Amino acid sequence: MKPRLLPVAAGWLTTRALMLWLLARDGHAPLGIGGVAREVHELYARWYGVLAHGTFPSGDRLWQYPPGAGPVLLSPGLLPGLTYFQAFVLLALAADAVVAVALTRAGTRTGRSLRGAALWIAGLPLLLHLPLARYDVQVTALAVIALLTFSRSTRACGAFAALGALVKVWPALILIGTPRGRTTREVWTSAAVTAGALLLALAALFRDPFDFLRQQGGRGVQIESLGGTALSFARHAGWPGQVRYRYGAMEFTGPYVSTIAAGSLALTVVAFGALLLWRLRARHWTPATPYDAALCAVLLFTVTSRVISPQYLVWLLGLAAVCLTSRHTSQRPVAVLIMVAAAASALAYPVLYRDVMDCTWTGTLLMLVRNGLLVGAAALSFRRLWTAGIRPAGARSTGIRSAETEPSHNSRHLPHETVSTS
Repeated sequence: MKPRLLPVAAGWLTTRALMLWLLARDGHAPLGIGGVAREVHELYARWYGVLAHGTFPSGDRLWQYPPGAGPVLLSPGLLPGLTYFQAFVLLALAADAVVAVALTRAGTRTGRSLRGAALWIAGLPLLLHLPLARYDVQVTALAVIALLTFSRSTRACGAFAALGALVKVWPALILIGTPRGRTTREVWTSAAVTAGALLLALAALFRDPFDFLRQQGGRGVQIESLGGTALSFARHAGWPGQVRYRYGAMEFTGPYVSTIAAGSLALTVVAFGALLLWRLRARHWTPATPYDAALCAVLLFTVTSRVISPQYLVWLLGLAAVCLTSRHTSQRPVAVLIMVAAAASALAYPVLYRDVMDCTWTGTLLMLVRNGLLVGAAALSFRRLWTAGIRPAGARSTGIRSAETEPSHNSRHLPHETVSTS
């Protein structure tokens, strides 16, 4: 092992041992209400029993995931001699290690940086033990691999992005920053073919693969979302709404909640329009542009969502880490904001989640800080992405490729951080 990689390996082993220790103490002080592992013990294990009989959880209001989630939840059954929970945590750790290794390998290439691996290794424990008890690390691994393979194989990039999208939808957004022209056609065609083939296979092997669509439409405003923060302040001003457990999350019910939910959807549409406008107007791509655009897109859709669960920060940490592997990235300050938001998320859940649920001033202000950090990160991310892609005429363009020029087949993937001059 190279000497400079020893701190990376030592850091991963140390921090993951701490996360496992916290998981073993789930429910004990000072970890708040605890119960982080309950979702695996009770919900995932129950779904495993249903999926093992060849059907998706039909009519289950808590099942709101695309059909690709089925194989992920079945995978712990492949490890004999372990309980479902033990196997699930082991596979989550394995996916975490894959991300760390992929980021480290990318960071050791010429012109790259190990900052991405450092961010992932140091950033994930900021969420305490939560990442080991959700399957978001596995999804993030697919997204990270998709982005890191882009410079070498557009088809592999599209295939991995499609696999991730079929598990939790959001990895489809990481393809927003592929350079226009033949490169984009290849990536998106590969993603479409992969998604179609896997959907056909799952439809043949399982019953009711699309039942999740009925449940997803009933989601309300989660207490940790941006709209939820506004309603939490409204509670202090006399608003009569209540917090109830619905669709697997704590949500607000009462007057104006449907209006807030509709407003969140409208903001998501606006965010999508802004990303499309950037893509149409952008004239310059660096090797980091696909990474930066992926992070920006997921950030925008996260902050405008009706649900901002703490595990969403796993996605953002992974994408921010990919950005930092490139010395051309425009997202370094955004990555810092995401790390601070991750720490605030851990305070919100599980440490002070009772305050968040009860809408105390402590819980309300904590969510204002966390969501304020995410909104600030999203706004800064988009501004820096826009500035980097749309430069004034006559600006120095050395090391940056014009979007109007389609490079040769051998150079268009921009390997090893090399780019052509526009």
